[in-house]
Amino acid sequence: MNPEILIIEDEEEMRIALTEVLIRNGYSVHTASNGIEGLELFNKEPFNMVITDVKMPKISGLEVLKEIKKQSPQIPVIMITAYGTIDNAVEAMREGAFDYILKPFSAEILDDIVLRAIRNQTGKNTANQLIIAPLPADSIKIVTNNLSMKKVIDMSLSVAYSSSTILIQGESGTGKEMIAKFIHQNSNRKDKSFVAVNCAALPKDLLESELFGHEKGAFTGAINRKIGKFELANHGTILLDEISEMDMSLQAKLLRVLQEREVDRVGGREPVPIDARVIATTNRNLREAIDEGEFREDLYFRLNVIPILIPPLRSRKEDISLLIEYFIKKHSSKNRKNVTGMAKDALLMLTDYYWRGNVRELENVIERAVLLCKGNLITQEYLFMEAIVEEIKSSVKTGVTVREMEKKLIFNTLEQVNGNRTKAAELLGVSIRTLRNKLNEYKNEEGL
Repeated sequence: MNPEILIIEDEEEMRIALTEVLIRNGYSVHTASNGIEGLELFNKEPFNMVITDVKMPKISGLEVLKEIKKQSPQIPVIMITAYGTIDNAVEAMREGAFDYILKPFSAEILDDIVLRAIRNQTGKNTANQLIIAPLPADSIKIVTNNLSMKKVIDMSLSVAYSSSTILIQGESGTGKEMIAKFIHQNSNRKDKSFVAVNCAALPKDLLESELFGHEKGAFTGAINRKIGKFELANHGTILLDEISEMDMSLQAKLLRVLQEREVDRVGGREPVPIDARVIATTNRNLREAIDEGEFREDLYFRLNVIPILIPPLRSRKEDISLLIEYFIKKHSSKNRKNVTGMAKDALLMLTDYYWRGNVRELENVIERAVLLCKGNLITQEYLFMEAIVEEIKSSVKTGVTVREMEKKLIFNTLEQVNGNRTKAAELLGVSIRTLRNKLNEYKNEEGL
């Protein structure tokens, strides 16, 4: 039996065009010219999917979505939106929409999203299943049984086929780059390049050349033309890792690239058009960076079309044992070891640990334990967690003033969280303003 699709669209020409494309692909289509009529049809007949415009008279597509999800949460709803209502589309994704299509769009884009929604509905994971997604052997694997992480996966799959810019936020070590690669591998750009740029690793002048390229003779040492990362990622995906560390003047140039979809090589005479899907990541709170004058607000809004927030490992403790099992298998196989598991007391120690370095830190601990383990079971002695406790104890010495200890504690905490002031303030139990004032005090003292 062909899938039954309900189209709710107030513009007649668009309604006809959608109907023709879907019927040509073998779907049974019913149409409604407004939200009220659409909900009446939905209540009368069973549908496999709903496609609705966002902006309509009487009731909006967002209200239609909420009502459908209230009655039948399993039915995928696809939103159609113009650029001016894209904020509503993002809100719709949070309310459970399967995906949104930005006007104008091609029949191929519609085909891809509808087919994906049908497949997603027929192969839905149950709530208590462990997800290792996606299934193909050469794809990025995400091991989780946590509800928040499942939502991250669902959101990533939902937006993968769009070209909208994505901002992935999360602490260091949570897997932001992994999610970016996961999105790329599940997009229609998967056969093109995935290009990653660490914005924190290069000074401003070098980063500009790295991103946008330069012409021969553009500056001293430019002996040949260099193609920038944006051009290398053309028709593919570019990852701007740790975007918050980009210099403000370079942020202005990036904003223009995102707006105009073209790059100016350093020393170039004319812009070069590009078509690259942009994904940015940060471990900082960009709202706070904006307030501190360290990040452009207009760039933030341009990047934050699709926001994805990855939870820290300590808030998904049910995943720790799953990840331990996964990493033991991975590193045992990689290093030709016969480690098969972990002792209960060692597992309890790792479950109770704070994990400031998140999944990356956990994998490092397991890799080391696997290499050192002499039997097939990892015990506490191979974890070296005691070394962390002893390091903290040894840092407290007699004859050191409280102020010196305070300063050392602040800088040690900042080092542990890779300079993330927001996270450091949270761990220290102070406000971000207090931490900033303390750092300014230390800076002034050094200048005296």
